[in-house]
Amino acid sequence: MTVRRRHCRAGLAILYTLAGILHIALPGPFLNITPAWVPYPHHVILFTGVCELLGAAGLFLPALRASAGIGLALYAICVYPANIKHAIDNLSGGDASLWLWLYHIIRLPLQPVLAWLALYAGRVITWPFSARARD
Repeated sequence: MTVRRRHCRAGLAILYTLAGILHIALPGPFLNITPAWVPYPHHVILFTGVCELLGAAGLFLPALRASAGIGLALYAICVYPANIKHAIDNLSGGDASLWLWLYHIIRLPLQPVLAWLALYAGRVITWPFSARARD
């Protein structure tokens, strides 16, 4: 196994485990950024937390690794509207600080990177690294 892929897997597992726990234990902040068109937002937030935890665990099970990577990549895409709403809500007021602007300017373009990292960690893709990097 390549060290790069192992570190990617561990980092994503930590990130999604923490996020999953927060979604379940403290759903309020996530409910605040959930778009109004999402039905049953409390249930959706709970479900997303469970998905994050299962995806994080699945990255470490060879039989489930690819499925977990695909699931976490799809998850990153599906929650993007919430990230956009979060940015709009935070930045639409006249009192948005420089730190809020920087956070959202960095955060929004990183969402596709998270999707790519999940696919890479799940051994679904090797790009842009060589095929020899597969573990």
